[in-house]
Amino acid sequence: MAAPRISVVVPAFNEERHIAATVARVVDAVGALDPAFEVLVVDNASTDGTVGELAPALEDPRVKLLRNERNLGKGHSVRRGMLEARGALRLHCDADCAVSLASLPAMLRDIEDADVVVGSRAVEGAQVGRRQPLRRRIAGHGFIALCRLTLREPTHDLFCGFKLWRGEAADATFARVELPGWVFDAEALAIARALGFRITERGIAWSDRSGSRLHMRKVLVPVLQELRRARATVRAIAAERRAADPLTDVPRPAGR
Repeated sequence: MAAPRISVVVPAFNEERHIAATVARVVDAVGALDPAFEVLVVDNASTDGTVGELAPALEDPRVKLLRNERNLGKGHSVRRGMLEARGALRLHCDADCAVSLASLPAMLRDIEDADVVVGSRAVEGAQVGRRQPLRRRIAGHGFIALCRLTLREPTHDLFCGFKLWRGEAADATFARVELPGWVFDAEALAIARALGFRITERGIAWSDRSGSRLHMRKVLVPVLQELRRARATVRAIAAERRAADPLTDVPRPAGR
């Protein structure tokens, strides 16, 4: 079978209520843009009926299921999917990404002049329907600012789960991503920039889904630890690139 042009990676954990509808929307939306595509659902050891609900979709040979034997974190699932994907272009999107699929045609145009297109809720052109609760937004803005400062990553919306990558950028970046948890998005973008890939943001359609399992108080300490690891990784990659080409201008993550 010929390699697909577009791969879509969907990490999933306990998504029995939404996974079938999301995959159906992805198949319809991406298939309308390019018939040469694949969808990789990476199940992170779900304990509900996610896999069973997905079974009918797997009758389509373009839809594949990858299963983690145990819960290894969203970052691990996205990394696995992006590295096993075969497409020249690779989109990773959350299991609630159906609304954002309307923005994919514009992102496909943007990728012609970039290596990574970051779907963003924070730049011009974003169409945000249901917003996150105010307390979540306040905490999130502060944390994003900390991540941007620590990693010297200028992307405004680091954690929106809708990003389009060129295959070569995805391979080079995710082979170096180490974090399995929530900070992997920030680490991946900082690594891609340190490797010299071109990153741009595109305002997209997006709407919050109630019932988020992310609780800032619970993840704060682990996230700070992950940030330190990410900064060390990005600094090492930047140093290697500068050593190979002393004229290269690579941003240095903050700190010693």
